[in-house]
Amino acid sequence: MPLDAFYMAVILILAALLVWGCRLFLARMRKKRLSRVYEAKHKDYDSLLARYNPYYRSLSRTGRERFLKRVLRFMEAKKFEYIDMEPEERMPLLISAAAVQLTFGLQHYRLDYFRTIHILKDKYRFGLYNMPFEGHVSEDGIYLSWNHFIREFADYGDGQNVGLHEMAHALTYVNFTVQDGRDNTFHDHFTEFSAVARPIFERMQAGETNMLDPYAATNYQEFWAVCIETFFERPTPFKRQMPELYFSLCSLLNQDPLTPHKVLNINMMSSGDANDPVARTAS
Repeated sequence: MPLDAFYMAVILILAALLVWGCRLFLARMRKKRLSRVYEAKHKDYDSLLARYNPYYRSLSRTGRERFLKRVLRFMEAKKFEYIDMEPEERMPLLISAAAVQLTFGLQHYRLDYFRTIHILKDKYRFGLYNMPFEGHVSEDGIYLSWNHFIREFADYGDGQNVGLHEMAHALTYVNFTVQDGRDNTFHDHFTEFSAVARPIFERMQAGETNMLDPYAATNYQEFWAVCIETFFERPTPFKRQMPELYFSLCSLLNQDPLTPHKVLNINMMSSGDANDPVARTAS
């Protein structure tokens, strides 16, 4: 091997080792930081989540631990922007919990593409639309009206939940538009869900009514998000009245809200938790 080529190979190897070492160091630092946060705040956060999130409140102790660790990892990966309002500690916690609730049975749950979550006090105008928004998802991030978010979790059971609705849009966005944070199982099973869901959606567009909010007929993305709201907030009538659609969502999300442990196949999500520094160190 020529001397110059040898030196270049050595430099490349050293550079690769340096990058690997930096990543390992940062991962260890993040692991320690998140572990400290969990130990210091888990009682306060457990109390807040149990107060405001009925899904979390219904989990077993083990389920709560796994859920909260995922929430901390989700929060750590996001920047929360407060628009014309004062921040509160509960805001990022509860919004992160909405995302974790939706993705609790999935391996990849952080919605990696979205770095920023924008929190507004109330309804807002967006673009050229005439109607005010409670929330939306775009390439710039996830937007939520805090007043509507907290009110709709307080009225859990009416099938209206802007937090779950917008996180549903975010989940399909990362899996089908940008694929940054894609969960392969969710991505691959969405076709099976659609085989059940699209005929129902098409019948709604033709005028048929069912227990889903009529807003579901707007377009297929809204149909998907309304299904998610109904799945979590009204699971008993959903299962009874539209069982095929209900069970297709159970399969897609790897969870059933009507079961004590929620998650159907723990092995499908465990590899994601195995790579979670909080899950490894703050048990």
